[in-house]
Amino acid sequence: MGRNKGIMSEELKYEIARELGVDHIVSTEGWGAVSSRDCGNMVAKAIEIAERNIANQNNQFPK
Repeated sequence: MGRNKGIMSEELKYEIARELGVDHIVSTEGWGAVSSRDCGNMVAKAIEIAERNIANQNNQFPK
């Protein structure tokens, strides 16, 4: 069975990697070289961004 395409865009992954300071690892060694801790931090950041976007969308619609 093939690997499913991820939910996060490549652009968002790189943006978060830059924010967390691991973009140099990704650019020189690839995603496989990013530590588990840093990957966990990236997921936490992505969840934070998603929650913020959902909250903003909910605030745009009148109740």
